[in-house]
Amino acid sequence: MGQKILLLLVSVVLIFSAQAKAGDISLKITKRYLNFPVSHRVERSVMTFEIDGKKERSFDIRLASGEADYWVFCDVSALKNKAVKISYLGDDSGLEAIYQADEIAGQDSLYREANRPQLHFSPRRGWHNDPNGLIYYEGEYHLFYQHNPYERDWGNMHWGHAVSNDLVRWSELPEALYPDELGTMFSGTTVIDYSNTAGFNRSSTPAMVAVYTADSPEKQVQCIAYSLDRGRTWTKYDGNPVVDSKAKWDSKDTRDPKVFWYEPNKEWVMVLNERDGNSFYSSPNLKDWTFESHITGFWECPDLIEMPVDGDRKLTKWVMYGASGTYMIGDFDGKKFTPQAGKYCYTTGSLYAAQTIANLPPDDGRHIQIGWGRIAHPGMPFNSQMLLPTELTLRSTKDGLRLFSYPVKEADKLQTLLLEKHNLTAEQANELLRPLGNTDCLRIQLTLQLSHATDAGLNLAGQQLLKYDLNFNQVNGVFYSPEDMTSMEITADIIIDKTSVEVFIDNGAYSYSMERKKSAGKNDSFRFWGNRINIKNLKVYSMSSIYS
Repeated sequence: MGQKILLLLVSVVLIFSAQAKAGDISLKITKRYLNFPVSHRVERSVMTFEIDGKKERSFDIRLASGEADYWVFCDVSALKNKAVKISYLGDDSGLEAIYQADEIAGQDSLYREANRPQLHFSPRRGWHNDPNGLIYYEGEYHLFYQHNPYERDWGNMHWGHAVSNDLVRWSELPEALYPDELGTMFSGTTVIDYSNTAGFNRSSTPAMVAVYTADSPEKQVQCIAYSLDRGRTWTKYDGNPVVDSKAKWDSKDTRDPKVFWYEPNKEWVMVLNERDGNSFYSSPNLKDWTFESHITGFWECPDLIEMPVDGDRKLTKWVMYGASGTYMIGDFDGKKFTPQAGKYCYTTGSLYAAQTIANLPPDDGRHIQIGWGRIAHPGMPFNSQMLLPTELTLRSTKDGLRLFSYPVKEADKLQTLLLEKHNLTAEQANELLRPLGNTDCLRIQLTLQLSHATDAGLNLAGQQLLKYDLNFNQVNGVFYSPEDMTSMEITADIIIDKTSVEVFIDNGAYSYSMERKKSAGKNDSFRFWGNRINIKNLKVYSMSSIYS
């Protein structure tokens, strides 16, 4: 009995001690940012903001009690002149280190960090993954994305937000969507409700409506929010969720809505990944949804787009793809997708969860895609990057219709020609490229011609950027058959950033991306290899930083 009492007393002391570590501070917000120290030597714990006794936001953070690994921030400009109580359930000794400023901690080195991509978007701080809600509106391209603002690892899913007027240079804005009582903010899309079907419009201002997944431990549901100021601030619909389909599928996996207006039926269409494939829903108003059909064979982040065949807008096919980039080609009547060909693969490597930009001007006519580049950035206060925007086209090939992907023309504005040569041996080309091996950002366009070699390629610092194997019909280990089956040539457009490489084969017939690995040895330059090969064409460009 005495031992039980002793154990009970010890438990009470331990519980009291743990609670005693928790604490709070109160601040009147006078600056734009709150800066927080983060340490991966401590466990995550919950931090809560309260205003006038009501919870304003809550999130997990590894608040450093001693030396910080890095600093993160919270944009509190919307809370200016308000008194905020900040509570933390972990060790409260880190609370005193939180400070206000009109700059983020590390502003002096921002975008110049050792492993910061210079051609690709990455957030100032924190983890990010899937692009969400890509849309063009009033001269701006909007990039929303899965974001953990408080740590470089996955969690706390918000919708981050950045805008661009040229698809190249991006300006990061405050978080768009925050976790709420329904869950954290998972993937989705945005639309412009020009006809005010949802009733959110104000006078002549059409609402930008986000359709997204809220994820909780119990289930995933679909919700909507709207903005009347070009995506700067958002109001969540008080009737959320608008789709709750866990019971129908007996599965938590029901997420990543792709929504668009289907003109022939005068209604909205939602493509939703559920359990083992994609479901199709219809709605007159973005609030009330009717299940229409289901197709198996896809997993996560669906996209469905109507594309002209060979540029002919009078002849179109629908292309549906998932997070992995595999796709089917077929027909769609607003209720059901009927596949006619596929599944095919147009890209491999780091790309995941790509999405096309909605609401592009009719005179643009392009289908522009941005994908998440699953590339780690060790030692940085951020993690991952977006890949370059690419234009998708549907073209006739010897094997039938196929999807092509190639960098948007806007990327050309970053490049400056360094050299252009023709008909070089491997040795001649290697000598020309020798001084460029340590350059942070380059674009290399080449035509490689084989004769005596069964395979040939180009390495950088020992890393294989391109290997073309004529014997096994492979490019970097993936089967590839050129349009001219007897051709001994291959073209490659190689875009090299500080931490990544993207390669586009034969004008985008196949593409791949990878982490750039830097050698610790002496062999840090470019090397063409292959028996008696001819570098038929070689162009090399320097690429200026998008932060210049």
